[in-house]
Amino acid sequence: MAFQVYFPKEKRPKKEPKPIVSLSKSSIVLNKLARAKIKADRLELAYDPEKRLIRIRPGTDGSALNLKKTKVHARGFFKHFKIQEKGRFEAHYDEEENALYVQL
Repeated sequence: MAFQVYFPKEKRPKKEPKPIVSLSKSSIVLNKLARAKIKADRLELAYDPEKRLIRIRPGTDGSALNLKKTKVHARGFFKHFKIQEKGRFEAHYDEEENALYVQL
């Protein structure tokens, strides 16, 4: 029998944390970094159907939804725009607009 030597893999460099937005059937969940960037308890949701892009930014008027810990209940938003995607998506943060953009 021939022995084979084990060589451990090289250490991988640490990944830079990124804002992540998770979509489910009825809610949007923001990770810690995404919440830190937005810094709001009420969020305005908008959708561009041509680019399939969701915009999340702080909101104050009647269109804003409450952020409860990490989650926004968005079933009505998904139904209105017929959004059926689910999963984790990396979000792009725009400092000028103080908004997160999620490409579906």
